[in-house]
Amino acid sequence: MDKQIDRYTYRVTWSEEDQEYVGLCAEFPGLSWLEETQVAALSGIQNLVLDTVKEMKNANEEIPQPFSTRDYSGKVLLRITPETHRLLVIQAAESGVSLNRYIASRLH
Repeated sequence: MDKQIDRYTYRVTWSEEDQEYVGLCAEFPGLSWLEETQVAALSGIQNLVLDTVKEMKNANEEIPQPFSTRDYSGKVLLRITPETHRLLVIQAAESGVSLNRYIASRLH
């Protein structure tokens, strides 16, 4: 398998509706692959991503960069209601930590 394809974020989960396992790729949210086993679903979605990337290259389309190879700043801009902001400030103060540390710990 192509190293670039191996670096994408794959997930296999059960589809109650289809009564099969579904393979997914986070970088290609429009793609999925159904199979009777988890291993076959993973293999199927990987092959589908490989074919899709080849088609995108041939069409000179931009190919998504794997999440695993992207750079992240660690900063997230989040919009919340003033009331939620107030409550978080109070909870952080009661915990004796900064608002940033409090929210980071809650997200983790």
